[in-house]
Amino acid sequence: MTTGASPNPTGFTGLSGSAQTMSLVAFSAVVTLTLLLCVMTGPDRDDLDEFYTGYGSLSPLRNGLAIAGDYISAATVLATSGVIALCGYDGVVLALSTALSLMLLMFLLAEPLRNAGRFTMGDALARRMPGRSVRIAACTVTIASLLPMMLVQLAGTGQLMAFILGFSNESLKTGCVVGLGVLMISYATIGGMKGTALVQILKIVMLLGSGAVVAVLILRRFDWDPGALFDAAARQSGAGPAFLHSGLQFAGHPGARLDMITSELTIVLGGACLPHITMRMYTASSARQVRRSLSWAVSLVALFVLVITVIGFGAMALVGRREITAADPQGNTAYLLGSRAAFGGDVSTAESFLFTMVTTAIFLTVLASVAGMILACANSLAHDVFAARVREMPARREMALARLSALAVGIPTILLAALVQHHSLQPLVTLSFCLGASALAPALVYGLFWRRYTRSGLMGTLLGGSLTVLLLMPGTNLVSGSPVAAFPNADFNWFPFTTTGIVSIPAGFFFGWLGTVASGRRKAEEQRRQYEAVEGWILAGAVRRGG
Repeated sequence: MTTGASPNPTGFTGLSGSAQTMSLVAFSAVVTLTLLLCVMTGPDRDDLDEFYTGYGSLSPLRNGLAIAGDYISAATVLATSGVIALCGYDGVVLALSTALSLMLLMFLLAEPLRNAGRFTMGDALARRMPGRSVRIAACTVTIASLLPMMLVQLAGTGQLMAFILGFSNESLKTGCVVGLGVLMISYATIGGMKGTALVQILKIVMLLGSGAVVAVLILRRFDWDPGALFDAAARQSGAGPAFLHSGLQFAGHPGARLDMITSELTIVLGGACLPHITMRMYTASSARQVRRSLSWAVSLVALFVLVITVIGFGAMALVGRREITAADPQGNTAYLLGSRAAFGGDVSTAESFLFTMVTTAIFLTVLASVAGMILACANSLAHDVFAARVREMPARREMALARLSALAVGIPTILLAALVQHHSLQPLVTLSFCLGASALAPALVYGLFWRRYTRSGLMGTLLGGSLTVLLLMPGTNLVSGSPVAAFPNADFNWFPFTTTGIVSIPAGFFFGWLGTVASGRRKAEEQRRQYEAVEGWILAGAVRRGG
């Protein structure tokens, strides 16, 4: 979800009082069931491996479902389907970039990450460069990259849930945000890795199942002819044939084609390296299990890309641009509008039930996604910052610290989400992906594969890449200078791109190289010898990873 603006009910017809009641009952049932699952599968108080990784006990299919569940966030479901509905071809390219990102993770980073790390990204980076500074920097970038995404999903989806349930009072809307946040903290603290994985599995099954049925209903409306669906969407879009060609999303921007390429590259690199995704690599018991898990995950994400493509085009063809933008200027309700329109005028009880499944799947999507992000931040804070201070911290104490860390991350997130819920939050989504692509991706590529990479190079990558993003982001198109920007009435748009990737991604790699060169030849040779000592572990898993 990329905006916290309250949707306008004029764009969403047919949601009767009985449908709202059915949705409320379904939400309550899902919350009860998922909390029960977390309690039943929750780890013992002195078992770190169970809390952080679930013992690697998930089968490749279940682990693949959990990875896909983590990867398909509320932002993916709502924002990407909105871009498909409003921008056509460009939206499909955006959706395909998300699948390509997971393929990059599978072929390049997954096995070395699983071999090098144990619980967190700090473990993977500190495998060859031990030290508190490395772990603290990794923890800082982990939280910085995930906090914006958590704010977007919590604030935006809290508003969406208030909309679905018919709440118009601002206090009730804020209550939805707070209530969702409390649930997410509960999932992370009670269930640990295994509990949140089961919630992710339930979420992806419901989301794919209900979405596939809606996609079939939309295709049936067009006599099973995708070409007829695309043509109808182009006619309703107001853009004509341009709707089915590249360039509509970035039309009017200087250097539109370069902006589009940079945005897709940022999504591919950033999505693959966000910490709540990479931590799933440690739940596999072997390199072979990682490959099989990601094969399932890529297949599921590719299937979901097909589903949201059909639903996005169906929303434009059956509802039209005017009603979609009336409900939300950025199209974030297109998934719901397309699902509702698939049923036609008279909605049967079975169709009302199916629509309730769609709304419940979105509700569960945000719960599961943000719970996974809170868990990733809490794990890094407890394991990389607090536990690293003590040579042998008791497992029970580290577990308690991890749960307190979830509260320390979750409570400020709830408060910030309540404050920003009425603003456009698209810049925050972009900020998360830019940090992943500009700081974490270069650090992982260098750290896992470059023998001479030094601690100074790593710090240069993490801090230099992050600072470059933070300096450039306020000047982008998403912050000011357009009606859908975070500050629509201001114009300090001095960096005319949608993302910072065109500068910040090369900068992340450059600062890593510069820090390594500045360390001197002796330090680089010393680091090369240290890397060669663990190279077999990292690249081939020749020795089973330890603590």
